[in-house]
Amino acid sequence: MIISIKLIKGYVIMPNKEKFLGEFEQMVLLSLLQLDDEAYGAKIRQLLDDKIKRVVAIGALYSTLERLEKKGLVTSVLGDTTPERGGRAKRYFKVTAEGQKGLIRAKNAMDEMWQGISQDSLV
Repeated sequence: MIISIKLIKGYVIMPNKEKFLGEFEQMVLLSLLQLDDEAYGAKIRQLLDDKIKRVVAIGALYSTLERLEKKGLVTSVLGDTTPERGGRAKRYFKVTAEGQKGLIRAKNAMDEMWQGISQDSLV
């Protein structure tokens, strides 16, 4: 197998290099893990508001969840329809093994970057 690399302005660019999860993606994935079997739109949104005081538009949340699903980091299933929801079903989300690996990778990278930095020195 031949792997091509590019040199651009002194940087080596490797193909198919894994990207780190964005901050909001991490928050959403962590919310799914915390909510377990109750991880659906409104509950995820409420958890984000309760835990990190971040009010998220439902459209922004669902576009992030759909993007994570396309990347294979989450899966979703439709629940049963309910009269309270006008016959609509809730869409439940789960973090995949790849999503869990991505979270661990992001946490390890941040932990490494925080080494030697005191929070007191930032205030």
